[in-house]
Amino acid sequence: MQAVKQGVILAAGKGTRLHPITVTRTKAMAPVAGKPIVQRVMETLTQNGIRDFILLISPDDREITSYFQEKFAAELAIQFVVQPQRLGMANALGLAVPLIHGPFILSACDNLTPATHVAELLSTHENRQANATLSLMAIDIAKASSTGIIEWQNGLIRRIVEKPKPEEAPSNISSLPLYIFSRKILEYLPAVKPSPRGEYELQDAIQLLIEHDGQVTGVLTPSRLQLTNVADLLTLNQHYLKIDPAAAQILTQNIGEGTRLIPPVRIDDNVAIGSGCVIGPNVTIEEGCEIGANVQIADTVILRNTLIAARRQIVNEVVSDDKN
Repeated sequence: MQAVKQGVILAAGKGTRLHPITVTRTKAMAPVAGKPIVQRVMETLTQNGIRDFILLISPDDREITSYFQEKFAAELAIQFVVQPQRLGMANALGLAVPLIHGPFILSACDNLTPATHVAELLSTHENRQANATLSLMAIDIAKASSTGIIEWQNGLIRRIVEKPKPEEAPSNISSLPLYIFSRKILEYLPAVKPSPRGEYELQDAIQLLIEHDGQVTGVLTPSRLQLTNVADLLTLNQHYLKIDPAAAQILTQNIGEGTRLIPPVRIDDNVAIGSGCVIGPNVTIEEGCEIGANVQIADTVILRNTLIAARRQIVNEVVSDDKN
């Protein structure tokens, strides 16, 4: 079987539940301890040998192409495909078909599993000579109606059901938006019909693959992080500040007298912090921010170019402007 060398990242989501983060950027570019979340996802793949990427992006994303072209042109092959309308994962994958030249790994830009889980997916896919290998996680059956649920037997997936009622779910095993596919999946994309919500669901293509070709398997992950709302962004930033030594950095020199920094903290360049402040723990401050004197901040993300008035206390927030 040909080795998986190509990654497809679905990065066209708008992130309507992520206000104020997505006022000036897309979900894919939401900041996670110094890097956009789409880069964090890509890193779990590059750690497993993937160097060739296709990014499905929104037509109104002004940042993503320039960001990756400037930072990674020398080390990664990255092609961009615009998804004009958000019509589902099967629609997005269909747009990338002309650029896919072998088996590939497909991920949403808002789903993070450990790099070790990606490694297990890749080895399972190769060892079982699979047509598809799905990332799986056990969930509370009461949440079945918010995800795809699988039925499997002897290591093979027999059925995948999109958002079933809990009482109709074939198991409590959820299919996460991370997959390895052979090119066979591409043959079934044209047969996918719009769902009741008007989107072309990738699960429908996977079900056709199961029925006609078989050899669809999965690997359970014990954990994953996702980005759906503002609370998730705070969790992601805290997680990476703790586990990624490169994330917790102080890049500015403009820190006032008597200000204390309680790690882990990330402060970008071009940030001014007044005197007598207490910053941390678990704080990310993006570039262009100005923090007044005697401000206390903990468990918070301060978005770029934000002005924080003096004597503010900010805990467990994502802040995009001066609320004084």
